[in-house]
Amino acid sequence: MKRMARSRRRKTPGMNLTSLMDVFTILVFFLLTNTSSNEALEPPKVITLPDSVVESRPRETITLMVTDEEVLIEAKPVIATSEVAGSEETVIEAIKEAMLAEMDKAISLAQVNSQAQVASEAVESEVEPETAAEAGSEEETPVLPPEVNILADRTIPFSLLKKVMSSCTDAGYTKVSLAVIQKASQG
Repeated sequence: MKRMARSRRRKTPGMNLTSLMDVFTILVFFLLTNTSSNEALEPPKVITLPDSVVESRPRETITLMVTDEEVLIEAKPVIATSEVAGSEETVIEAIKEAMLAEMDKAISLAQVNSQAQVASEAVESEVEPETAAEAGSEEETPVLPPEVNILADRTIPFSLLKKVMSSCTDAGYTKVSLAVIQKASQG
């Protein structure tokens, strides 16, 4: 009887949360590392990109979207697509002005991309990234020109895209890329 009375007085042990906390910690790190990587552009639902076989991932740049209804720069509407198509001019002033307004952001993104390129070259040549960055700063690594990625629906005529690309080039963006859907490489 005494044994039974002693066993009833003991509290039952609580649930051990150590393994549960380990799982949540791993989950948090997984989510943090995967949400910070910008390896691919996600096109909006209103744009259907053309297919292509490409080798490299896009860099982070200024994004210009051409939909059936309007032209957007960094998700801000600039001009209606019908106005661009109806214009006789090669350079559309509204697009050029909006691209010039985004030039500071484009230059800072180009600097980040050039630093990333120096770091990746250092990894390939098995040099410490800090050492490569210091060596690159001493030699004044050339800053990459500002870039723009154009996301256009596959039904947009090339004559309209040509006007958009000419406007970007006239604004000082020397690297113009068209976004496509990456297909599996053939071979």
